[in-house]
Amino acid sequence: MSPLVSVDELAAELAADAPVRLLDVRWRLDRAEGRPDYLLGHLPGAVYVDLERELARPGVPEQGRHPLPDRADLEAAARRWGVSAGDRLVAYDDNDGVAAARAWWLLRRHGLDVRVLDGGFRAWVASGRRLEHSDRAAVAGDVSLPEGSGGLATIDEAAVAPARGVLLDVRAPQHYRGQAVGTDPVSGHIPGALNLPTVAHIAPDGLLRGPDEIRTSLAAVGIGQDTDVVITCSSGIASAHTSLAFAVAGYGRARVFAGSWSQWSRDPGRPVATGASPAAAIGVV
Repeated sequence: MSPLVSVDELAAELAADAPVRLLDVRWRLDRAEGRPDYLLGHLPGAVYVDLERELARPGVPEQGRHPLPDRADLEAAARRWGVSAGDRLVAYDDNDGVAAARAWWLLRRHGLDVRVLDGGFRAWVASGRRLEHSDRAAVAGDVSLPEGSGGLATIDEAAVAPARGVLLDVRAPQHYRGQAVGTDPVSGHIPGALNLPTVAHIAPDGLLRGPDEIRTSLAAVGIGQDTDVVITCSSGIASAHTSLAFAVAGYGRARVFAGSWSQWSRDPGRPVATGASPAAAIGVV
């Protein structure tokens, strides 16, 4: 089954009273708190999900800026959202699916049935469909989450990924090259990483590109269906979006380095590389 659901498909499910729980995961690096936008209007029945506090674990800088939450904390959050055993979830945002993909990737690791609304909030609004404007407190759910499994790479696994397959850095080229000053201690990339920004998988209309287009982009950096891939970004958010693109393409061997550059750059023993990606020579970035 596709990890995506279209606006029309979701509207049909909601009209049929299908048991779908909607998660509003609006978040941006420059405006992490999305609740004000949620209160201005959200999909009917959606509950707000706080990426910084519910899909991450604050206060552990040595693990990066968005460490994964503990299982018990994530379970408590899911129950607050009204999630019970067997529920189907749809996550959306207004940022090309980047934040919604974090919810998709994380919750799937803990056994939940999650899809991402293709095009997100903007696509829903563009279709002329109804919004709600009030805060919604869900009736508490009773879901029990297992420990997370699959799809995750450690910092040491990221270090050896270039020798065993591909380490794919999905940040903007200027961050990969070390030309942009960010919030992390140093700029640059993990030695051996190739650069293919996650925005390459987003079409001009804000929808995720189709499977063939994604496979073509991945092939340009040497990635095929059986390639072992570790995905890295700034702090584990954009990496989840590229993991979503891999799933759309039918590629299942990609793992996310959740700490990403924000963890690597805080370890003084880790080497730092700068400069253009080898992929730039073939016109990929």
